[in-house]
Amino acid sequence: MFILSILFFVTAILYSSVGFGGGSTYLALLLIWDVPYYIFPVIALFCNVIVVSGNSINYVRAGNLNRRLIIPYLIGSIPFAFLGGSINIDKYIFEILLFFVLSVAGILLLINSNSFKSENIKIKEINNFTSILIGSILGFVSGIVGIGGGIFLSPILFLMKAGYPKQIATTASLFILINSISGILGQLTKENVINDILNYWPLFIVVLLGGQLGNFLNLRFLSNKILAVMTSLLVIFVAIRLGLRLLS
Repeated sequence: MFILSILFFVTAILYSSVGFGGGSTYLALLLIWDVPYYIFPVIALFCNVIVVSGNSINYVRAGNLNRRLIIPYLIGSIPFAFLGGSINIDKYIFEILLFFVLSVAGILLLINSNSFKSENIKIKEINNFTSILIGSILGFVSGIVGIGGGIFLSPILFLMKAGYPKQIATTASLFILINSISGILGQLTKENVINDILNYWPLFIVVLLGGQLGNFLNLRFLSNKILAVMTSLLVIFVAIRLGLRLLS
């Protein structure tokens, strides 16, 4: 537990400095440490909320919130994150889903590493139906597996040129926060989840401290690109390891 707590602490510092929660990395670490699979999601979602709250407030205070951009995604994601979180699934099915989520997340992190560049881009209007549909899918997957969804939403928004980099960062951060809360509420409808996660309370303390430290330091010595590459390699490594285990 001590080493796992240290790794969660470092993860929180790194992710809080760039506006993400770290859900995919928490899941990867929990998998390596053989934590019971059924509490993966709620631990990761709680950590997301703790880490990303400060950044979300800072982004909004800085005037980077685009309500028209984020609201349709939340309309879709909130009910489906709750629904996904409330579903009990078999361990094998969960591991298959986790394998695909980690694989895609690792690849998207690499793609996203080159996204935070110029503000001089032509913004395209995305229709509400498309935004709600994307939010619904991301919310459902996030609730089941235990990620906030920002790691998927951010590159999608960049690809669609739905907003400026700071607006997208704000949208992704708030999406993680609200999505994670909805997913937690769904997860807590399951039996024994609350009692079981109490055994891992040190993880919540260290991510709180790490998140605050990351916000304070802002880690200017470590670029977004370097962080994305390092994290993506870890996530991809764990995805490969999980894939090999599924095949054995």
